[in-house]
Amino acid sequence: MTPFLESHQTFFAQIAGFFIVEDRVLRTGGGLITKMEVENLWDTAVSKMCSVLEDQFSRMRTANHLLLIKDYVSLLGVTLRRYGYSVDALLDVLNKHRDKYHELLLSDCRKQIAEAVAADKFEQMWMNKEYEYSMNVLSFQIQTSDIVPAFPYIAPFSSTVPDCCRIVRSFIEDSVSFMSHGGQLDFYDVVKKYLDRLLTEVLDDTLLKLISSSISGVNQAMVVAANMAVLERACDFFFRHAAKLSGIPLRMVERSRRQFPLTKARDAAEEMLCSLLKKKVDGFMTLIENVNWMVDEPPQSENEYVNEVIIFLETLLSTAQQILPGQVLKRVLQDVLSHISETIVNFLVGESVKRFSLNAVMGIDLDIKLLESFAENQASLVSEEEANQLKKALVEARQLVNLLLSNNPENFLNPVIRERSYNALDYRKVGIISEKLKDPSERLMSTNTLCLLYLLQDSQVSLEEISRIDVDADDGSE
Repeated sequence: MTPFLESHQTFFAQIAGFFIVEDRVLRTGGGLITKMEVENLWDTAVSKMCSVLEDQFSRMRTANHLLLIKDYVSLLGVTLRRYGYSVDALLDVLNKHRDKYHELLLSDCRKQIAEAVAADKFEQMWMNKEYEYSMNVLSFQIQTSDIVPAFPYIAPFSSTVPDCCRIVRSFIEDSVSFMSHGGQLDFYDVVKKYLDRLLTEVLDDTLLKLISSSISGVNQAMVVAANMAVLERACDFFFRHAAKLSGIPLRMVERSRRQFPLTKARDAAEEMLCSLLKKKVDGFMTLIENVNWMVDEPPQSENEYVNEVIIFLETLLSTAQQILPGQVLKRVLQDVLSHISETIVNFLVGESVKRFSLNAVMGIDLDIKLLESFAENQASLVSEEEANQLKKALVEARQLVNLLLSNNPENFLNPVIRERSYNALDYRKVGIISEKLKDPSERLMSTNTLCLLYLLQDSQVSLEEISRIDVDADDGSE
């Protein structure tokens, strides 16, 4: 008459006690009861217990309730198996409900993760004592050094990281606890399956929603991107922890390691950070409108806009290098520098620039050299090879300036040279820009000529056919 959650221990304990006594009577009663009678009675009891479990499990909506009852059923099974009773039917009921248990567990964790993320202000965590560092960092193996830092310690992540790590670790331990009954040993694949779901369907999606709806400032976006890098290390710990609790050698986990399960949130975080930084850069790039595009003498220094951009990037780096890992910082800088390069080229293509001189191009050349120097100087933060990759992010603007200042611009029409030296350039943009040069004699080529030559190349028209094409000078058509 009492709720099963409150009465199940008494229920199973009385049944266990009864059959322990029956076993004693069978062995010492001198034929008072027979083995067949005990077995028949046990079969009836097992059938009743299975029926009760099926009914009660179907009603439950809390994962912890299933786990509590499973623990006592498992204890009953271990106990009575020692007396020779078959408990497989009871264990089958537990196995039958493992999916329901994990679905409820996932639902509980979804609420907990949502609450943890919502409570975070996305500011770097302060840790004043060593025990805080041990509890929030070492316990999840997300440290980057074996040396304990000086305190107070400012972590390169926010409270979301350890809070979510605790939830995931608890999920793993509860999953293993539910699966480890009746002497089962081979259940790591089941635990791993649900751990994958927790990370990809719950944590990744929750972080993705947060990034798309709540992150508005550069500092917040930087912390979120840093969080994702730390969670990448934490995910390695999660799978090792699951293997350890499941009794699986760690080498098997290493062998079957999958890609980072939070890729959607990680990519969205970096994309959000890049987007916010590019908006900031665009504010400085508007100063390119102040460039004198018809200057008569070659400039002796860089234009104002590029100096402002460099100041912004250096200020950004002073903060970012304290938070973002080198690889994330490199990807973000690469995207921002590529955006700057694209903006310079598109400004020359756009309506704002009607005409320009080669002297103005020399000024842009100085601007790009300053940006390239900035990229090369990042070798202290990333490797020299990666600093060269940052420099290559400026390739479109660099190739355009090289072409405009070239003594042999017609080489652009040579497929071999174009692929080697100008492969980042769009011929349509080159044609539009070439028509804006101050002196017609300086023009690289007209847009129509470019389009025509590309069409001819694509259609593989012979040189003899090209030589027969007429240009009508009267109406300007070609």
